[in-house]
Amino acid sequence: MNVRVFSLGQLLAGLIMFLTSSASSPPRDQLKPHTRGRNHHDQVQQESPSNGCDLFEGSWVLDASYPLYNASQCPFAASALNCQKNGRPDDTYLHYRWQPTACQISRFDGRAFLERMRGKRVMFVGDSLSSNQWQSLACMLHAAVPDAIYVLGSRGPLTTLSFPEYGVAVMFLKNGFLVSLIGRTIKLDALSRSDMWLGVDVLIFNTYHWWQHTGRLQTWDSYQIGNQIFKDMNVIEAYRIALTTWANWVDTNVDPNRTRVFFQGISASHYRGVEWNEPDVHNCSGQTRPLEGSTYPGNKPPGDAVVKGVLSSMKRPVVLLDIALLTQLRKDGHPSTYADVELDCSHWCLAGVPDTWNQLLYTILLGS
Repeated sequence: MNVRVFSLGQLLAGLIMFLTSSASSPPRDQLKPHTRGRNHHDQVQQESPSNGCDLFEGSWVLDASYPLYNASQCPFAASALNCQKNGRPDDTYLHYRWQPTACQISRFDGRAFLERMRGKRVMFVGDSLSSNQWQSLACMLHAAVPDAIYVLGSRGPLTTLSFPEYGVAVMFLKNGFLVSLIGRTIKLDALSRSDMWLGVDVLIFNTYHWWQHTGRLQTWDSYQIGNQIFKDMNVIEAYRIALTTWANWVDTNVDPNRTRVFFQGISASHYRGVEWNEPDVHNCSGQTRPLEGSTYPGNKPPGDAVVKGVLSSMKRPVVLLDIALLTQLRKDGHPSTYADVELDCSHWCLAGVPDTWNQLLYTILLGS
């Protein structure tokens, strides 16, 4: 196949025509954050207990009964995320729980989770923040059934934790962009390893963090759609197109009677104190308390509107784990300097914030 290189300006009209005419991709105007067909809150499901409260609006409160596990006793927690083991001197960050404004949510019960998921497969698909959530759930389950036999195995990008007594498999499939990365080109119209998603009972997708990489962490130089290469496409526009490719796959291949689909929303990073009204602070280092209340001074990341826009245009139901606000409030929850890199204000200490993501996942699954 001959691949030609063009500028985005030369091929903008061709790209719009491609998106408009493709059977698998809606027109670009349908990729904007808006509601099509059903009410936005019907389609971008943010499921709640029977009283209908919003699980994702709330605040962090101290609770001496937390954390749910000790990362040093969990064989699945990465050393880089075990902040206590890495010398973090404070531990108050471990003792917060998420409190929705208008309702109570059940404490996570790992045994009940395994019973509810008996005979099923749960798969996290995404980047290192998906791994963060998978490790959290693995630790929560291990703490709940410490004497249960488990089998941990890896094959290529797939890691599987199985509990034979329950017939449950909790998997993490490393797939940072959801679409394919070939060499240093992201193919926005081609999914990566989507055959491995088929037939899974619960799918939790995530992608955004790696799209924000720059410098030496950036693993791509260009984007591709069909035979066309784009060197200067806006990354948020590229992200929108990639998410639409994923959404089309879900709409075409997922049987909602068999498979529940979730999308992990945008997890906040904390590298600019001006966003939380501390302009003299340059990152999360030294932060020991969350922001009080249930509002964040800064804006939502640009990817947040993209996710909600794409999900609102889908035919199949996808539940959004809308973690943007609850993570924005937790400037204290990152490994910071207590990791295996110089500074990490993107990922999360374990135990910690991702445990709440899984508590909300548990609440939704058990309530459905």
